[in-house]
Amino acid sequence: MMSANAPLPTDLSLRAKRGRDRLVIVGLLALVLVGLVGLASATGWRETWAQVTRLSGPQIGALLALSLTNYALRGLRWHLFARRIGLRTGLWQNLRHFIGGFAMSVTPGRVGELVRMRWLRRETGWAFARTAPLALMDRASDLAAMAIILGLSVAFAAGGIQGAVPVTALALTGALVATRPRLLAGLITLIYRATGRLPRPFARARGAARSLARFSHGPTLAIALALGLVGWLAEGYAFHLLLVWMGADIGLWKAVAIFVFSALAGGLTGAPGGLGGAEAAMVALLSLDGVGLEISIPATAVIRVTTLWFAIGLGMAVFPLAERKSLKV
Repeated sequence: MMSANAPLPTDLSLRAKRGRDRLVIVGLLALVLVGLVGLASATGWRETWAQVTRLSGPQIGALLALSLTNYALRGLRWHLFARRIGLRTGLWQNLRHFIGGFAMSVTPGRVGELVRMRWLRRETGWAFARTAPLALMDRASDLAAMAIILGLSVAFAAGGIQGAVPVTALALTGALVATRPRLLAGLITLIYRATGRLPRPFARARGAARSLARFSHGPTLAIALALGLVGWLAEGYAFHLLLVWMGADIGLWKAVAIFVFSALAGGLTGAPGGLGGAEAAMVALLSLDGVGLEISIPATAVIRVTTLWFAIGLGMAVFPLAERKSLKV
């Protein structure tokens, strides 16, 4: 007979899932570190470490400031979308949700970022189905902005990047589907008919897709796209500065193209935070452009720390506050 204090089966399954998620993240991170260490060993530890130690405190601060610019602008976009769907949440409240969600950036499929929806449900009473379009538009806006930046940077760069055109097309297609209510609802219906399972979740998904019509507002979409473009360009510019400081000036637009392409390519792998795929693409593209491993490896490691891991650090700092605030409402 089960004890009164024994964990319920659902609790056990949730714990098991969280354990598997942690193992996936740790495993991916370990593979990335092993790959970078292996390449650095082949190149020579002294040369790799020398490139890292050449960076001064103000230079690291500048890289972090440019990343923070990206997060702040995208946080403003989140606030814009929240107000558009009718949420009566304030600017600082929305920024708290947006930044706090970064703590879950490396969960498989970025499912952990749905914690923002949980905070909104606690603080506003809105069900997940009503706030889901907010997260969908945020992802779609990032795809659209990054695809446009990649297309422009490849056009302006001296020499293109092999594979950039299909990646740009995929990103734009994803953004287009995610921002067209009828198209997305039709796609969800086709998937349901093909599987014939889970009618209730699919019905909710169709309802959420149709609610995207609230975002079909020209000025809102224009402002959102502008915020995304400037934000992601800030991080691309940070990568350019980093390469210049390390003695590998490949040009602004080529650096931006490599940064954005690597981020999109990492995302297409489906790995949490693009771990592994983004780093491999960045090192490979820099090498193809004539940048030696003694620079491409430390440059990749530093830019990932000052972008992805910096965001996760900020999220972990804000997460307890966001959780506490949501429970007090």
